[in-house]
Amino acid sequence: MKPKLPPRTAAKPVNRPLDLPTIAAPDLPDLAETWQQTLQWQPNAIQQQQFQQLYAAVLAGNQRLNLTRITEPTEFWEKHLWDSLYGIQPYLAAPSQLAAFSVIDIGSGAGFPGVPVAIARPDWQVTLLEATHKKGKFLQYLVTLLGLDLTRPVVERAEVLGQAANERGHYDLALIRAVAPPTVCAEYTLPFLKPGGVAILYRGQLTEAEAKTLEQVVTQLGGKVETVRAGTTPLTGGERHCLYLRKVSQTPDQFPRAVGIPTHNPLC
Repeated sequence: MKPKLPPRTAAKPVNRPLDLPTIAAPDLPDLAETWQQTLQWQPNAIQQQQFQQLYAAVLAGNQRLNLTRITEPTEFWEKHLWDSLYGIQPYLAAPSQLAAFSVIDIGSGAGFPGVPVAIARPDWQVTLLEATHKKGKFLQYLVTLLGLDLTRPVVERAEVLGQAANERGHYDLALIRAVAPPTVCAEYTLPFLKPGGVAILYRGQLTEAEAKTLEQVVTQLGGKVETVRAGTTPLTGGERHCLYLRKVSQTPDQFPRAVGIPTHNPLC
């Protein structure tokens, strides 16, 4: 029996389907050895096909929506596919222990990191949270195209959904990538987590000042900075940091604050 999806809330539904042109996309590189060496994981044939379908869909979506500037196949593999799974690498290694994880991708945009995560872990329940209707429709298109039965897009602001009773404190993992400074990302993610859950913040560079301020803010939000994982991308050597924030107590009710306040008046 398949696990049930997370309960829906009053968030805006994704309605009318998106009609996109068919694109003959170039083949993504076959980098099975690189996957294995860097993440101790590699896609099976079905997952590789889904990655190719995802790539073609993003190229098609780019003709109508501003989804990404990363369109060359090798760059797409590194900066969207590999990078999305780099953050969850600790969770790829023990599949039998982590079945039916509940995951939210905040600010999913064109579907990164949430869609590659859903492909790599089809047993996880994944919510793709996006604030704009156009991108929300694209995410619904991807979910249908790729057959991601346990994945749902939701169109809403993180500040609003993070206060919804059926969503707050619901998730095992909260993912956020290239959305805002670390302290803002912490305020967006931690309210969604169950006690013991983990927020994963995907970053490029991370300054010492950012790391110090983040520790103080995470404590206010009921969490702790558990690990900061530094590395480089496998093909171009780009700098990457993943910050793992553990939920250790209930987040105070006032967080996240009202729409726009976290970004305009960050915690410190």
